Amino acid sequence: MTDNQQNVAIVSGGSRNLGLAIVEALLEDGYRVATFSRRPTDEIVSLGKRHKGSLLDLRADLSRPETLLQVTDASHDAFGPATLLVNNGAVAPDGFLARQSEEEIAQAVNINLTGTLLLTRHVARQMMIAGGGSIISISSIVAQRGYKGVVAYSATKAALDGMTRSLARELGGRNIRVNAIAPGYMESEMVEGLDEKALNRIRRRTPLGRMGEPADIVPLIRFLASDSGGFISGQTVVIDGGFTC
Repeated sequence: MTDNQQNVAIVSGGSRNLGLAIVEALLEDGYRVATFSRRPTDEIVSLGKRHKGSLLDLRADLSRPETLLQVTDASHDAFGPATLLVNNGAVAPDGFLARQSEEEIAQAVNINLTGTLLLTRHVARQMMIAGGGSIISISSIVAQRGYKGVVAYSATKAALDGMTRSLARELGGRNIRVNAIAPGYMESEMVEGLDEKALNRIRRRTPLGRMGEPADIVPLIRFLASDSGGFISGQTVVIDGGFTC
């Protein structure tokens, strides 16, 4: 990467799992990082102590638009305009759509889609003034294939893929690249509710014989954020161990 000491990243949902791994990697690469979540974790607090002055850990909620502007303003005040946005924050309600409450559906739409759109709008404005940047959204394979029990989640992630393509058109002339990454099944809290039989079934259906880990996703984040990925925009890249092939 080129001159990363001057680069500023905003990462939603950076307190645990994949989000935390992304924040750690960007800090290692010299980024100054602002991240937010609804509640702090021991891991993000410890990381903040090790990277004092380079990590801004904030409390905000993608379902509360006013808190998103507070995040982008605080990041700008502390570090300057953002050059990288990673849309990672999301919720994944499961269960058949016919049995889900209006509140569960609304929460998925408000957090995964509306909140992400508003955050992206705020950061895109900073990037336009700064002269460029990279926006990366974490999508999912469920946006591209049908899976039972995740209809609302699938709908929001498919919308992010559409956002990625359209926004790449809008912002390309401003030197802003927009891409998405669609992970497959990950070793994370999103599969905690599955029993061992279901987990083994997923592993058997995956050509590489295992579920994904944050370490499988982070290198592509780094690549798409760097000059090496400078001619890639409007794409959704699947990382799923061959599950959807």
